[in-house]
Amino acid sequence: MESQIKLENIQIEQGWKEVLKNEFLSPYFAEIKAHYLEAKTSGAVIYPPAKLTFNAFNLTPFHQLKVVLLGQDPYHQPNQAMGLSFSVPQGVRIPPSLQNIYKELEADLGIPQAKSGDLTAWAKEGVLLLNSILSVEAGKPTSHQHFGWQQFTDAVIATISTQCNGIIFLLWGNYAKAKKTLIDPTKHFILEAAHPSPLARSGFLGCRHFSKTNAILTQLSKSPINWNLNPPL
Repeated sequence: MESQIKLENIQIEQGWKEVLKNEFLSPYFAEIKAHYLEAKTSGAVIYPPAKLTFNAFNLTPFHQLKVVLLGQDPYHQPNQAMGLSFSVPQGVRIPPSLQNIYKELEADLGIPQAKSGDLTAWAKEGVLLLNSILSVEAGKPTSHQHFGWQQFTDAVIATISTQCNGIIFLLWGNYAKAKKTLIDPTKHFILEAAHPSPLARSGFLGCRHFSKTNAILTQLSKSPINWNLNPPL
């Protein structure tokens, strides 16, 4: 199948567009687009809104990347998905997994738990909040797993591994840990923990990944991540 994607039509930060050019022009990416348009034409409600599909990439430019935090697929309830793994817009109830992330952040760095679940500030600090699947049908978790998104996001991880140095990968849960084979451990740092979901029986709590990440960044002479999401007093 001949690719029908025009690179200029992809709304994504320029640095990512350059390093992922071959993916966008590949036949499999044209298939993703075809599946997406077919679902939309059939009247399905798709999350996140189309303009936020590549939100993680647009908020974390390729050349400012420091950390990759992997999620699985977008939230499937109204007003939750915003194109960033684990994140929900301001004013939306904080999901259980994110509540545990905030508990760990407080225990690790003493940062009080934020009232908002919007992680945009982390993305702007250089944390790529990447879901493996970038779209979902309303009310149907993992409904777009057959679109081919995983092939694209696996290529994203492999590209980061190849073209960058000293990136910290936070792999929480078995789904994320399975991506370890795409990462060169001689060039990058891999921190693994249980998934922050309460269903994982809180095996996530105590991982201290926030302080560990900042210790590595300091060691690399990079500025640490400001994990504090609370508005200034």
